[in-house]
Amino acid sequence: KKYAIIMKRNGDNMEIKAYDFLHNDVYKIRDEVFVIEQEFKEEFDEIDNNCIHLAMYDNERAIAICRYYPVSENTYAIGRIAVVKDYRQKGIGSKIVLEAENCVKNLGAEYATLSAQVRAKEFYKKLGYTPEGEEYFEEYCPHIKMKKKLN
Repeated sequence: KKYAIIMKRNGDNMEIKAYDFLHNDVYKIRDEVFVIEQEFKEEFDEIDNNCIHLAMYDNERAIAICRYYPVSENTYAIGRIAVVKDYRQKGIGSKIVLEAENCVKNLGAEYATLSAQVRAKEFYKKLGYTPEGEEYFEEYCPHIKMKKKLN
């Protein structure tokens, strides 16, 4: 079953769509940001077939993406958060993370967890995430687990 839901539309022509499959718009942004810009080799995985992908659009152009999936009874992981280069530093990343948090809260989640690139740790701290445990490497890049209690 493949579906897309328009989740939100506001006056600035921004909308967010949810997909239960790896939509081409989501694939393109992840390829551009993680594979081409950051040179990750193992970007796409089995989780892509078992999660919800969010894509934010500005006038029909996909500009930001993320995915979420359950990791325990009360916790969802949010990941693969990316914003296209010319939309960075405009609050778009925060908007898509907060939308994912709203989605998982509606599914009964008490917590959101993510695997943050260490260079983005302060961004997630501003959104209320707390680092947990030691830093580790995914491919060549230092990451840290972070968690947030959802209200």
